Amino acid sequence: MSQALLKPKIGITTGDLNGVGIELILKSFNESRLFDICTPIVFASNKAINFYKNIMPKDNNVQYAGTKDLSQLSGKGVQVFNCWEEEVNITPGQMNELGGKYGVRSLMVATQCLKDGQIDGLLTNPIHKSNSQTVDFKYSGHTPFLKEKFVMKDVAMMMCTDDLKVALLTEHMPIAEISKHVTTEAIIRKVKIIHESLIKDFGIDRPKIGILALNPHASDNGLIGNEEQTQIIPAIEKLKSENILAFGPYSADAFFARQTDRQFDCILAMYHDQGLIPFKSFDHGMGVNFTAGLPVVRTSPDHGTAFDIAGQNKADNRSFLEALYLCIDVIHQRAGYASAIKNKLVRQSNHHGRRHREKDEIVQ
Repeated sequence: MSQALLKPKIGITTGDLNGVGIELILKSFNESRLFDICTPIVFASNKAINFYKNIMPKDNNVQYAGTKDLSQLSGKGVQVFNCWEEEVNITPGQMNELGGKYGVRSLMVATQCLKDGQIDGLLTNPIHKSNSQTVDFKYSGHTPFLKEKFVMKDVAMMMCTDDLKVALLTEHMPIAEISKHVTTEAIIRKVKIIHESLIKDFGIDRPKIGILALNPHASDNGLIGNEEQTQIIPAIEKLKSENILAFGPYSADAFFARQTDRQFDCILAMYHDQGLIPFKSFDHGMGVNFTAGLPVVRTSPDHGTAFDIAGQNKADNRSFLEALYLCIDVIHQRAGYASAIKNKLVRQSNHHGRRHREKDEIVQ
């Protein structure tokens, strides 16, 4: 692993300027030990950081330095990449156009720096769908934006804790539209993304993936809908034929009630609430949103903008810290995986070359 990746550069977005994002950053990096494992770069402005620093408790001693050049960092404290210079009227707890506008600007600049290889990973703080929609940002959330930005056919929203990982087939979609998107092709594509991510990003050699049913009681053999018979089961059979350990479909209520989730490395839910209600019931405020299938590493805390407590020093930063740790861990895991694959290819090439030399000697 390169010396640089031993202490990766983690880009961090503000999220909505009036939400809890900057508060979480300041609260988390008050722990100086975090600077031993990463170089945090916040995409904001010195003025925005100053505003929140001034309303934080007096024992918050976070040091920060502004920069406009990510190749020239001071190495001390939080680095602030200045995305704007103008004064912004920050009003913690209020959802308004300004909070959304500058939250999106932070995300846009950070993502471009990630794409350009100037940072090693990205941690996104929450934005709000209602005030983040602009001409340049017409997305239901971070995941579809990143999917398009990195020109991926598909990615997977994967919610993670140490003991539970839940991925979604469909994300922010009206319930009435979901069944149209539960197709054999979509399930196969999503499971393959999850499978590869579990190997490459989490170091699981032979991952087991549990797949939930769409209908109550897994349709009771077609009595309550038929997507299980027509779409989900054929997908599972196809995946198994390709040596992927996919199982199901499982009735969602009994699956979690009986702790069947513990038998799997990841569970694929058919829609948002089917997966996130049990996940958030079990994550104890420490869940992380991870985007599987991207060529880059992106994580996010598992909560929203929390306008109701913004600016009051009440925000729980445990999910933010877990998102930071996971971002760093996956960067290291991917580097190790890439190194192992490279070494394997070198060994295979050497073996192939040796076999050819032996054949040549025999012919001679």
